[in-house]
Amino acid sequence: MCVCVCKCVCVCVSLCVLVCVCKCVCVCPVGSVRDSCIEAGLVTALLPNLHSEDEGLLLHTGRAIGRICFENAAQQDKLVQEGVIPRLVTIMKTYPENDPLVNVCLLALCNLADMDSAREALTEVGVADVLTAQLRRAPDAERRHLILEVLGSLGESDALKLQFVEAGVPEVLSEMIGVLQGGNDPHDLCSIKIASNLIVSLLLGDESMQKCFGEGTGSVYKDVLSWLQSSNTQLQLAGALAIANFARNDSNCVKMLELGVVPHILDLLEKHVDEGDVSVQHAGLSALRNLAIPASNKVRMLEDGVTERIQTLLRSDMPPVQFKLLGTLRMMVDGQERAAAVLGKDAGLLARVMEWCEAKDHAGVRGEANRLLAALIRHSRDPDVIHSVVKAQGMQHLITMATSEHVIMQNEALVALAIASAIDIDSVQGPFVEAELLATLQKMLQDPVGAVEVKFSTMGLICSLANSSVLREQMEQLNLRGSLSQLSSHTNTKLAGQADTVLAVLAESS
Repeated sequence: MCVCVCKCVCVCVSLCVLVCVCKCVCVCPVGSVRDSCIEAGLVTALLPNLHSEDEGLLLHTGRAIGRICFENAAQQDKLVQEGVIPRLVTIMKTYPENDPLVNVCLLALCNLADMDSAREALTEVGVADVLTAQLRRAPDAERRHLILEVLGSLGESDALKLQFVEAGVPEVLSEMIGVLQGGNDPHDLCSIKIASNLIVSLLLGDESMQKCFGEGTGSVYKDVLSWLQSSNTQLQLAGALAIANFARNDSNCVKMLELGVVPHILDLLEKHVDEGDVSVQHAGLSALRNLAIPASNKVRMLEDGVTERIQTLLRSDMPPVQFKLLGTLRMMVDGQERAAAVLGKDAGLLARVMEWCEAKDHAGVRGEANRLLAALIRHSRDPDVIHSVVKAQGMQHLITMATSEHVIMQNEALVALAIASAIDIDSVQGPFVEAELLATLQKMLQDPVGAVEVKFSTMGLICSLANSSVLREQMEQLNLRGSLSQLSSHTNTKLAGQADTVLAVLAESS
């Protein structure tokens, strides 16, 4: 009897002390009471209380430790090292319906969730199941947001991403969104935004993404597909981003095309053509671009009229949309002769591409516009496309592109120019002479730090240009043979051999 009374007295005294500590820390300046508590070793002394079976003692211990260690990285790291993470999770498992106590534990996890040591500790204690259970029974928006914040921070860990997916976190989030959508409550809309963004984040892990996709039969994938048709712009955006994430491997891309995802994306893009949401347009185009990577998908998407429908976005004045549209069109014509020929003869498209080739304020748009222009020639190899590009004054842009600081862009431009000159030298020699192309090529050959592959492509273009008597005369005036002769002794034997070959061609044509 005396022992029981003593225990009760001890617990009551402990509770009174803890309540006082909590109040003092809360109302006093950070630099006074909190530092004094830390220096006195109070945090270490309080930790054993987290093993108590008294819920009141657990509550006030958690509050005291949380307030003392708030925004104190050193103390927070010490807490993790002392094993506080498993205790917090155990407390939530043991007392799942004690809302004040669960709230204290969630706040503690929220403060610790950005620490790598805390995330590592959490991978071993089954935190996903606990958070999922709490999200299902969250009594209000405040609790929902707190749990979502913890999930969001922890979801940055690849190991925890997979655990969350295996524990059904995306399904619970999706169910929550399904219940909340359709209303106008700002708290609910905020929850929808956080939850949908979290699902997109969880899909960044390859294994977790594949589990959610489930060969196109996963409930998360089906819900995401429905978001594309939602009236909620945030869900439209998250849906498009999620589809882009699912489309990170060819098998998924092929499966999604079979399941009919493309019309939904096109419908979504068309909703946002005029004064629409730029982020949604950007995300939708990203999804289409990823889906178009497999060769078999390109053919199917062209048959479905994708290129025609997304051209409505040509009138967009937003650089992010312009950039993504150009990249998507370039992906669509990659290896597709018919598509490249159709687009390459479209006067309206070429006029807009010419504008973007001169975009001074956005290097990305300028670069993608030039790459699309080169792609139309490279993949179509069509005389009519070359005539259209010449008429639109596009050759000058390709010559400028050939001097880009990016090797891949230089090669694409040089190959396009070589194809154009090989197919119809008469159409292109005028623009080439006007732009002093041969002088530019000579500088590229003489550049001591120029990439070997660029010099190869340059010499290939020179061979094509030798078919023009006008350009051959310019070669003689510039002493282009002298520049080629210097490369004949280059340390790269393949490059030296190519120089000898070009010299032989020039000798025969002179």
